[in-house]
Amino acid sequence: MPLDLSELRELLTALNQTDIAELILKSEDFELTVRRGSRIEPADGSQLSSRERMSLSPIVTPLPAADLSRGTADTPNGAPSQSVPPPTSDRRLVEILSPMVGTFYRSPAPDESPFVDVGDRIRSGQTVCIIEAMKLLNEIDAEVSGEIVEILVQNSEPVEYGQPLMRVNPS
Repeated sequence: MPLDLSELRELLTALNQTDIAELILKSEDFELTVRRGSRIEPADGSQLSSRERMSLSPIVTPLPAADLSRGTADTPNGAPSQSVPPPTSDRRLVEILSPMVGTFYRSPAPDESPFVDVGDRIRSGQTVCIIEAMKLLNEIDAEVSGEIVEILVQNSEPVEYGQPLMRVNPS
């Protein structure tokens, strides 16, 4: 019995309202596997504890400074965000990328100050933001020390896997 798109949406919506971690549907025509959260496998084949599986690191990709030609970004209300210093040809920036799909938050709570702002110095391992995925809050830690040059996502905005979140001038 094949599932149509609306039935699949209903199934995923129903699963989202439960605490089921994994569902596998099999028939002669198809196989569907739905898992909550991220599955992280170590390169050496060893097993991770459940706490280690929940700890996620962002993906970091070097980016040439020349790719920052736009200089400023507009916020949803039309006001320009904090401007970025003009890039220099000898400077290499590093992007902090989202390790998952979810909702980006700059601070630990709505009434608290952001983890980082443009111009802040950060160190490797420092929490720079939170991404909420499936009602779980995942702290995203920097993998590089340096200065925050640009924050590319607005607070409470949805993000995709691999989407650039921030740009850092490594030190």
